[in-house]
Amino acid sequence: MLRLIFTPRMLVSFLMGFSCGVPLLLTLSVLQAWMKEEGVDLSVIGLFALVGLPYTLKFFWSPVVDRFTLPFLGRRRGWLLVIQLLLVVAIGGLGLSNPGDNPWLVAFAALLVTFFSASQDIVVDAYRREDLRDNELGLGSSLYVNGYRVGMLLAGSGGLIMADHFSFQQVYLILAASLLVGIVTTLLCREPDVPEGTPRTIREAVIEPFLEYFRRDQAILILSFILLYKIGDQMASTMTTPFYLDIGFTKTEIGAVAKLFGFWATIAGGLLGGIILLRTTIRKALYGFGILQAVSTAGFSLLAIIGYNVPLLAGVIAFENLSGGMGTAVYVAYMASITNKKFTATQYALLSSLMGVPRVLASAPTGFMAESFGWVVFFIVCTLVAVPGLVLLRWIVSEPERASREG
Repeated sequence: MLRLIFTPRMLVSFLMGFSCGVPLLLTLSVLQAWMKEEGVDLSVIGLFALVGLPYTLKFFWSPVVDRFTLPFLGRRRGWLLVIQLLLVVAIGGLGLSNPGDNPWLVAFAALLVTFFSASQDIVVDAYRREDLRDNELGLGSSLYVNGYRVGMLLAGSGGLIMADHFSFQQVYLILAASLLVGIVTTLLCREPDVPEGTPRTIREAVIEPFLEYFRRDQAILILSFILLYKIGDQMASTMTTPFYLDIGFTKTEIGAVAKLFGFWATIAGGLLGGIILLRTTIRKALYGFGILQAVSTAGFSLLAIIGYNVPLLAGVIAFENLSGGMGTAVYVAYMASITNKKFTATQYALLSSLMGVPRVLASAPTGFMAESFGWVVFFIVCTLVAVPGLVLLRWIVSEPERASREG
């Protein structure tokens, strides 16, 4: 067991996750705090959310990294090194700008950061799928997700704390320098072998990944499952902070228990989920972790009934974040397992973009639902919403399992 956990491939998954997690909040909470400090109008700050569009639209340019191989370091590492260097320059450029003097120039710099960050995600996701064996995908994905969260913690919490002691320009330069971790990892890791070959034309790189996927018997079923598997969890998490405040918890209690304690519970859940996946199939883990996610969502209804109770809050949050971390680990591993290695970047970019759709669309009406139903019924509804995804799983066979049957 330990030999599977402490391997260079697993370390690479964690460090690449860290490199992908750092840029995200530099164009969200950290940038918002900087603009607020500089006196930028709130309406303009709100519009800056649009710079995150590349994360949703990344599948449009993902075929490029499937089709072309740069003349150094190989198909994946060559692209990764170039994108990481450009990302460092873009973050540094964002840090050297001034939101108070020219917010639209800052918007352009932030858009460059999100574009190169989304591009890094594309290549790292493809690298991880091609580098890890099928039985390693669960643990590797969980370490990637945990590395991503550590990177977000450094950039989000760490960036704001540093901003009390340094200028925002210095904070951005420091965090740009932290991406040297990813660059060094790219230079030292190995290039994965892809026996399936690579697309020979742009048309093949753009069209064939979609044709190959939709020729599968379960194509629509799998997409439906991806959209529904974590929808209840995502709906509930959208309203947790207003819920905590509404039943009487202080902001300090929320920060200490819900955010900090919850963060480490999520990290533990991701690692535990990855370890369990070494012993079981992805399909069984999707069932088990999905049920735990639904039960943990129901825990918020119990908290709503009992009301203010800090130990219960800690217990509910620990269970919810632990099960959520496990669910995310197997969810990411499953999406990787169903990609064709010839078109890994394009197919995974499409699936991961779809993964974010429920977070936006299904979460939008949650405030109206909570007001109409009350907290107890709202969280029960979120629990029941998880059931269709689990029901669909009954008819889905994962790609590794199908391959073993056919072999």
